[in-house]
Order: sequence, then C-alpha cells, then structure tokens
Amino acid sequence: MKIVTIIGARPQIIKAAALSRAIKMQYSDRVQEVIVHTGQHYDDNMSQVFFEELGIPRPDYNLHVGSASHGVQTAKMIEGIERILLDERPDAIVLYGDTNSTLAGAVAASKLHITVVHIEAGLRSFNKSMPEEINRIVCDHCSTLLFTPTQAGFDNLVREGFPTNNEGPYTIDNPKVYHCGDIMYDNSRYFSTIADEKVDLLGSLGLTETPYVLATLHRDGNTDDPQRLQAILDAFLELSESIPLVLPMHPRTRKMVALLEDRSKTERLMKDDRIKIIEPVSFLEMTQLEKHAQLIVTDSGGVQKESYFFQKPCVIMRPETEWVEIVETGAATLADADTAKILKTAQQYLKQPPASFPTIFGDGHAAEFMLQKMIEL
Repeated sequence: MKIVTIIGARPQIIKAAALSRAIKMQYSDRVQEVIVHTGQHYDDNMSQVFFEELGIPRPDYNLHVGSASHGVQTAKMIEGIERILLDERPDAIVLYGDTNSTLAGAVAASKLHITVVHIEAGLRSFNKSMPEEINRIVCDHCSTLLFTPTQAGFDNLVREGFPTNNEGPYTIDNPKVYHCGDIMYDNSRYFSTIADEKVDLLGSLGLTETPYVLATLHRDGNTDDPQRLQAILDAFLELSESIPLVLPMHPRTRKMVALLEDRSKTERLMKDDRIKIIEPVSFLEMTQLEKHAQLIVTDSGGVQKESYFFQKPCVIMRPETEWVEIVETGAATLADADTAKILKTAQQYLKQPPASFPTIFGDGHAAEFMLQKMIEL
C-alpha cells in the first residue's frame, strides 16, 4: 500500500514519528510512505530539528509555503499537494489534526478521489471562530477512515451523522470511524525515557532539583489580542513570585509581547529571573519539561494532552477545549485569559494535585492499529 503523509506544523511532525516508526518496525513490507512537508512551520527550531531528533525519514517533498494569510497559504498547499498526488498516485493520503496543511490535503485528495485518512478525527471545540475548528470539520467530512483518539471524539462524529454499523468497502460516502486511542500517547511512552538520556535542559536552566511551572502561549486568539495577552502575562508574573516559571516563547508570542503598551510589565517579564523565557524547544526537551513540571499552564491542545500523559495538572488558557475528557477527570481546568482564575486554579493544583488520571487515551499502540485498518481497506 502506498500512502502520502502530509505534515506541516510541529505537532504533525511529532505525530508522524509514531506512524513512520511503526511502518519501519512492523509494516515495511506492506506500506510505502511518501512524506510531504508543506513548510507551514519554516523555523528550523520548530521543524527540521524534529526530523533529526525523532528519527523521522526526510520528507520526499517540501512545498516551502511559509507564513501567509489563511487563504494564500492554503491555496499554495492545495496546488502543491494536488501536483504531488497526481505524480505519486497513492492509495491514500494521511492527515493529522486541524492545521491549514490538514485542510489543504483533504480538499486536494477528495477532489482527486483519493482516500483520505484523518488521524485525530472528531475533535470539536464548538467554536467556529477558531480556524482549527473549520479545518477539522471539513477534513472529517472528506474522509474515508476516521481515527478518533477519545470517546468524546467518536460521539461527536455520531452526532454529525457518521454511521457506526456500516460495512466495507469504505469510501468517502461510506466512511468508517474507529475509536483507537491517541497516537501522541504512543510517542510519549516511547520518548519519555529517551528524553532524560539525551537532553539536559533542566540542568542548563538550574531546575534539576527545583519545582517549576511550565507555560506555553501561542494561540493567536491570545497573542493577537493585547488585553488577553496582558492578562495572561500578568498571571505569569504573579505566579512566578511563588514558583519558577519556564516559558518557551513562540516567535509570534515574542513579536506580540514586544508590541504591548505597558512597557514596564514587558521589561519586568523579560528580566525576571524567576521567569525563564527560552527559545522554542525540541520535542525531547519539551518532553523533559513536561515530565518534571509541577504544573502546566497552556493554550495548546497538544500540551493539554501531554500534561495528562505525564500525570500533571493543567490550567487551560482558553474558554473551551476539544479535550473535554481531561477537564471531566478534574486533571485540567478551563481558565480562559482570566488573570484571577489562572492564578487561583494554578495555586489550587500546586497545593492539591489531582489524585488520579484514568486511562482515556488508549494503550500506546494506536499507530499499529491505524496501519492495519489502512491495509484492510
């Protein structure tokens, strides 16, 4: 079977590692993978390093689309992906998550009548002002095989009309939905030990024996709104008075912080010794930071899950989340960009962490399950 895998953003590159690893170790005689990097993330620290670090095969194609408006970026991707699909003539295209690369792959492949396989299907924030929500909905409804990591994702697809009892052969008009666990859980299990063996970011930050909070902030709904951004930074400043805070700063976040009007707070943020602002980190470095943190504060969907994988409480700086299960277990709380709520929730978790983390993301073998179902198409 020949598949074309589309990646473009950091989380997709990481997720692809699990599938590529499973192909190499168990399915190399049955599956040929062609990797297409759209170039949606073009910073080496946020892209190339992941290929080297995670052992992902070099992309067979790179579209080099770079940054642009949603329309321009997606159009360039559709054009490039369509050309590659016509040349490669794969049996299926594999798409991850909810980025513009995902949307472009779904549109290009479905118009060419090529089977679409969507990994992380069924996730919904129920907020269509988020471009990711549009992308994931469109991709799901262009797909033939839909692999959902959670029961909530499966239930969302059922509510949208996807059948649960249909039989093959499966097509875009007769799709199949599988609740199979999370491919990122595969990776977290695999790379957890490797991270502590290969990197020593904690040592370089002086945090080997020191409790700390890990924070990430990149979503444009937060970074591009000065009031929301300032409210979140105010929470970071106050929280850091009681515990050190590590903040790998996304390029867009750094740019928008520099534009804030209150220069005194910005200067304090950048100079505060207890707030360790660092460049974007590699996957293994991020794994080490997550694994050893006392608490994680984030607006990232992926980091929310990873906090759960490593059994860390999480404060979510968004009004909603597609990972509702971790909130329902009590392991995470929605705090939006509310300074007081971020602080209150963080302090509660630091004082009394969650007592349990029920198994909700599968058994760590999602990639093998997905490949088997693709072969059976």
